[in-house]
Amino acid sequence: MEEVIFQLIMHSGDARSSAMEAIQSAKAGDIEKARTLLEEANEKLALAHNGQTTLIQGEASGQKAEFSLLLVHAQDHLMTTITLKDLAGEIVDIYERLN
Repeated sequence: MEEVIFQLIMHSGDARSSAMEAIQSAKAGDIEKARTLLEEANEKLALAHNGQTTLIQGEASGQKAEFSLLLVHAQDHLMTTITLKDLAGEIVDIYERLN
């Protein structure tokens, strides 16, 4: 379970970095690069979501997970990254319209 949790944290962190880079690229006027970075963020979030699904399916099949602060942190990291990626997409759209 810890391996899946660390994968969730790692992929979420990578996605967050890509989303932030997308904003910076759009701010610099490179919308094409920003769009590529947003797609990278989506791919990394898909990997994180797969890990989350693995944990949920395990619990649904009777493998009860004990409370883990690390799991709470991983889930928090994933959810805030999803929000950031969505906002980054909106910010890129705004920069594109301004250019």
